[in-house]
Amino acid sequence: MSSSASRAGSSTSNTKMAVSTATKTSALSAESKPTTASKMHRRSRSGCFTCRLRRKKCEEGKPSCKACRHLGLRCDYKRPMWWGNTEQRRQQKEHIKDVIKHTQMSKKGPQPSQLQSVTTPPSLCHSIPSAPTSVEVYTDSMPESRASSVDTPFTGPCDFGQVSQDSYFQIPPHPQYAAPHAQYPMYSPYEIDIKTERSIFVNEVQTRRDSTISTFSTYQPPSSSNGLSGYPSDSWVQQEYHENLQETFPEEQVDFNFFDFPHGQITPTHETVIDIEEGDKYLLNHFLDKVIKLVFPILDTNQHGSARSDVVLPALESNKAYLHCCLSIAATHMKATDGISGEQIDNDIVRHRYTAISELCEALNRDTNHDRILEATLGMIFFQCSVGRPDDALPDIPWHQHFQAATSLVNKLELPSNVVEMSTTGVSHPPFNMTLTAWIDILGATMVGRMPVFADTYRNLNLNQGSAGLAELMGCEDKIMFLISEIACLDLQRSEDLDDILLCKYVQILATEIGSFECAAGSVVDTCFSPTGAIRPKQLRTNLTAVFRLAARIYLVSLVPGYEPRSPAVCHLLAQFSELMNFIPEGPDGFDRSLAWPLLVAGASATAGTPFRFMFADRCAKLGDAAGFGSFGRIREILATIWARNDAAAEAGDHRGVHWREVMREKEWDFLLI
Repeated sequence: MSSSASRAGSSTSNTKMAVSTATKTSALSAESKPTTASKMHRRSRSGCFTCRLRRKKCEEGKPSCKACRHLGLRCDYKRPMWWGNTEQRRQQKEHIKDVIKHTQMSKKGPQPSQLQSVTTPPSLCHSIPSAPTSVEVYTDSMPESRASSVDTPFTGPCDFGQVSQDSYFQIPPHPQYAAPHAQYPMYSPYEIDIKTERSIFVNEVQTRRDSTISTFSTYQPPSSSNGLSGYPSDSWVQQEYHENLQETFPEEQVDFNFFDFPHGQITPTHETVIDIEEGDKYLLNHFLDKVIKLVFPILDTNQHGSARSDVVLPALESNKAYLHCCLSIAATHMKATDGISGEQIDNDIVRHRYTAISELCEALNRDTNHDRILEATLGMIFFQCSVGRPDDALPDIPWHQHFQAATSLVNKLELPSNVVEMSTTGVSHPPFNMTLTAWIDILGATMVGRMPVFADTYRNLNLNQGSAGLAELMGCEDKIMFLISEIACLDLQRSEDLDDILLCKYVQILATEIGSFECAAGSVVDTCFSPTGAIRPKQLRTNLTAVFRLAARIYLVSLVPGYEPRSPAVCHLLAQFSELMNFIPEGPDGFDRSLAWPLLVAGASATAGTPFRFMFADRCAKLGDAAGFGSFGRIREILATIWARNDAAAEAGDHRGVHWREVMREKEWDFLLI
């Protein structure tokens, strides 16, 4: 009996040991091998095509996933053209590899030794101290006090009448313009919903209210000359070809989510609904169909359709002041281009302008949504530059008074400090409102003869090699715009009786700094268009920057004591400027209107018989009716007045020339020409 019990106990013990061993083995197996569920993981079919090509898991963020946003790649959830072609897919994969490699190298950043070798122009945002003796001292901030004497005598050259191959006023000659470019296609069509409200009142009591939503489409079939032969104009085959032609950028890839907009990113499935009265619907249609193409042409080129989808439409939907500003601008443009005149159109302009200002005042009293208030205020400043004729005499508030309110809002939102901090941390998504503010601030300062309000911010960005987004918004590289800010500061100091010797020293330093940013020989070319007819945004930016760089030189040399437009140096610069304009697309669909400021600065120094005058007349003729309104039309009027006065004075022996700011003051033209 005892032996039987002993065997039973032994058997039970062996069974427990076996179970324990099996349990441990199972646990070790679970740790060392993936689970069955992980083996059966199914790939997502709704990820973007870029992640599919990379064979990476896509987190499916909208409008772009995290991986594409981090690498600056275009994130396509709609099947792209290159997906169905093996060779194009291979090329796309190689391009993505290059982008990843470039991103990894850029993360390393410049070495300390490289940072120490960077030189910057002198700070002219404050009072001018004694003359600098070396470039290294310009990295330090200038003191507030003004020195009464010059400590170090100026011994450098200040003879701007002679031109040599080694002169810093010279840039490498460019090849002749080969052939006229093809007309680039318009942007892809889009649709929005417009909500119309209609109310009936009896004895001031609302008795009926109707609300309707209609769809507005911007699609226009391409002309027969550009279409596919053999297909009718309304054929879906032709429309698909037209859309694919516009949306293909095989030569250059750009960051489609560059800016930080005040309203955030809009999802692709978002339906825009705009509340508007029935009687104002025609103004909104005109703004969306005609005016929106004139507002941010470079932004639309760099980021396809971004102006309408990321800037204008969200603001029209959520910002009443912005909406009424756009309606007033639409009426102004309609009056200037369609020949409409009379009490009705003038009433629409003033009524919506007044409503926009009233909305802004109410928002300021509430002291909320400062970003929306700033958005509308900047719109009231900037949109006026794209429409209207020089002789428009409707009552309005000067742009620089609006800009004072915008400056207060920018400081309240701490945008200057934010954009400087981004430059130190490597974040490349500047606030859109700060970028537009910088554009208006820098070039607007030259209009009124003052230093830019945020000149210190631009200098800090230049020191940190940061970006304010100006190249993506307006086409000129930030570093050139920052130097124009420094020249504007020097312009103000010169008007306050700055010593001529010190002035020449600063002119020499800034000219040398501009020369350090010269583009490489052969980089400015006329191939701004791809074989498919799409614009090449990076090449266009290079060409536009070259024009702004040369205009900055002309602006700088005009500050030299004894400046005379007939001098060989100035004539040489103007000849080069005229040649560079051959590399800018011309005509109604060109980018002449994006070069208002350079054309003004260079044209003010153009004497009779110079190539600039012939070039300008030719481009005005090719612009047609578009040359008569907006900033370009105002510049044409100013230059005509300057040239007539200077030519008459030259016949009498006076060759000094009149300054364009003097002409604007005499004519009471308070224009922002950007």
